[in-house]
Amino acid sequence: MIKNIIFDWSGVINDNVLTGLTAINYILKHFGVKEITVEEMKREWIQPYPLFYEKFVPNLTLEKEQELYKIAYPEAKKIIPTRCYPGMNVALKKFKDAGINMIIISSDLPDHLFGEMENYGLNGIFSEVYSDVVDKKKGLEEILTKHQFAHDETIFIGDTHHEVDSGKSVGMITGAVTWGFQNEEDLKKINPDYIFHTPLELENVILGK
Repeated sequence: MIKNIIFDWSGVINDNVLTGLTAINYILKHFGVKEITVEEMKREWIQPYPLFYEKFVPNLTLEKEQELYKIAYPEAKKIIPTRCYPGMNVALKKFKDAGINMIIISSDLPDHLFGEMENYGLNGIFSEVYSDVVDKKKGLEEILTKHQFAHDETIFIGDTHHEVDSGKSVGMITGAVTWGFQNEEDLKKINPDYIFHTPLELENVILGK
């Protein structure tokens, strides 16, 4: 029985793939690099995210990337606003009503993440939110230790190889959604315990329907 859910934010709860792509292309353009398509982004995406940028802009520092992203992401949202992925807000509230512990661990910057959470009406849903986490494996280890979550009662839900690999490395149940930053075909290669195509599928697994 799953009693605890640890969620990634972007590409899982936050429907921001195209917004993120717009911000990425803003950064690439700054360095004179050709813009990429959403298909290219999904194919090339890798985390921790500095490894992704390294493919296009060698020697780009984390500090410089974050400096540019703080400008690029709000500008991208003016062009393609973010939203809560359809159906996820309903699922989250059902999990909350069922007494399931929920935590966010995200590489997103706190100003972006907390603002989006408030806009989506999700304040009070999560017991804790960890933002600006580059290495999620280390973050998961800290959460499991702090909260004394049983590994076989805790699932980490993400949308990339990094989340699945991180969850597996600490012995958790892993789930991957197909509406995020990587394609289902790529996600299948790393064998998460569950692949979710819709929030309803997620509900059915978590609530044992």
